Amino acid sequence: MTAFPRTTVGGVSLSRMIIGTNWFLGYSHTSAAKTEFIKGYQTHENVAAILAVFLEHGVDAIMGMPVPFLEGAIREAEDRTGKGLIRILTPGFNILPGGPEEGEPERVFDRCRELGATFCLPHSGVTDRLCDRMHRTIRDLARYTALIRERGMIPGLSTHMPETVSIADETGADVETYIQIFNAAGFMMSLEVDWAMRVISRAKKPVMTIKPLGAGRLLPATGLAFVWNTIREQDMVTIGTLTPGEAREVIELSVSYLEKRIPENELQTTRSKAELVGSGVG
Repeated sequence: MTAFPRTTVGGVSLSRMIIGTNWFLGYSHTSAAKTEFIKGYQTHENVAAILAVFLEHGVDAIMGMPVPFLEGAIREAEDRTGKGLIRILTPGFNILPGGPEEGEPERVFDRCRELGATFCLPHSGVTDRLCDRMHRTIRDLARYTALIRERGMIPGLSTHMPETVSIADETGADVETYIQIFNAAGFMMSLEVDWAMRVISRAKKPVMTIKPLGAGRLLPATGLAFVWNTIREQDMVTIGTLTPGEAREVIELSVSYLEKRIPENELQTTRSKAELVGSGVG
């Protein structure tokens, strides 16, 4: 397989596919039972094995929280493959006085830098509380992006609100990229899919799309075909996987769609498909 296609964000070259981490950390967006299963299943070794598959196929960027469990697995995968992962960290932090000391922005950004972050994008839980749609501004953003720059990291914004992207562009915010939910099911999206598509297509900076399969609500073939064919060449797709096999599958499907060809991946076989399998379709 050829190396995965790349783009440039803030002067940094990275793969157009980004490794998501919800299926490592237990954010299932499905049920308490599913979340419990993920947390029990994903060991340090399991996550490192998945990351190694991505690295071996040229997918060299990962997005997630600044947590020790994730960093330990990243380093193991890097040691195993001899290749490095670009860290895109999305921390939360205090935006009002009186919060825990460890949550102060300076301390949080110091921690991100210690973990080797190249990109630091305040999480949507922060960003979307700061977004003032009435006055069309993102409160205190200049302070936070300055703190991020001072620590040698590249700032961006993670948001669940398409309006945040438009406001940041209008105000010339010091950010190099945006994280935006985008999937064919409209899962967790605050606007219709076609509206989100328009916002992404007109963003002044590259967009890192997330949840392409709607947290498992879309088949990989369906969700990936949609996002890869409706974003720009500079934009990216972030996807999480539970096993090394799933990682290989989403990579192979994505390369096929980017090359404008029908995938030749192995299909699921059931008794109801016996005649198709016999005819050579499966």
